[in-house]
Amino acid sequence: MNLQEMISNYDVHNQFKVLTDSYEQVEYAWNNKFSVSSIKTSKIKNIILTGLGGSAIGGDLLQNYLRTELKYPYTVNRNYELPPYANENTLVIASSYSGNTEETISALNQAIKKKCQIVCLSTGGKIEEIAMKKKIPFAKLLKGYQPRFALWINFFTLLKTIHSLKLVPSQTKNVKQAIELLKRKGVEYSKETNAALNLAEQMLGFIPLIYAVSDYTSVVGTRIKGQFNENAKHHAFFGYLPELDHNEILGWEGYKPTMNLKLINILDEDYHPQVKKRYELTSEMVRKAGAEVIDLSSSEENAKLRLVDLIYLGDWATFYHAVLRGFDPASIDSINYLKAHL
Repeated sequence: MNLQEMISNYDVHNQFKVLTDSYEQVEYAWNNKFSVSSIKTSKIKNIILTGLGGSAIGGDLLQNYLRTELKYPYTVNRNYELPPYANENTLVIASSYSGNTEETISALNQAIKKKCQIVCLSTGGKIEEIAMKKKIPFAKLLKGYQPRFALWINFFTLLKTIHSLKLVPSQTKNVKQAIELLKRKGVEYSKETNAALNLAEQMLGFIPLIYAVSDYTSVVGTRIKGQFNENAKHHAFFGYLPELDHNEILGWEGYKPTMNLKLINILDEDYHPQVKKRYELTSEMVRKAGAEVIDLSSSEENAKLRLVDLIYLGDWATFYHAVLRGFDPASIDSINYLKAHL
């Protein structure tokens, strides 16, 4: 069976087209009209993005994307409760693609009780009902996607919220560049021979272990790990430098090739010189232990575009990995089972 036949057989919800047209999500998000004028920017002392799964990964991306620009303490909250410091000086952004994520609804209700300033992002559901009832600023997301395949709608709506509140410098130029990047790469990764497919093929028979760098590319590690889980129905793990060199590195002393791990390094030119050196030394030890190392990097002109580039590569690679292994990349049977029994 060739690749096109496998895609036809297993990609029954046509996520191939969703991935190819990812740039359209950015265009929609950046042109979407919503008002945050009721938010008192002068009162904001810290920011909390509360969400789960595909609705939280956009928050992780914002943290890396605005690493040098966002001057406010910022947290991604993945739970039913908000941190105890949340108060009237906290901007809470409640993000739930479906609008019915129970943890996010719980945190949103707590934000209302704590009199936080709030913005809601959703396609509808209970989140929209609460926002309308309480007159909370609401950005309506475009329907029709699996939450993890709606990352670009979610993230660029979140970015527009921060941009519109003037909490960071203008983001318009980089958004336009991101649209062009996704257009170009969408064409590239749709071809029969491409880097994403090559990565997917290299990982067949192996458990991915992704090493990224805290604050710089940590979202890439989180995203690729999660996409191997959700798209390819495959275990995957991640670690962050420099922290992992203080603990996880010792695990390689007991590594056996039968464990079938393969390391994916997420590299970037902006890393601290010592972090770059740590990557070299860590990779040397991993190879000596008997595991293969794959280095991934982007040649885009700035760190923001490189994050978008690497995440998009991972999305395509895990899509291809799913169909190569005979799985529907859109299915979420175990998640649906859990939701039905909670």
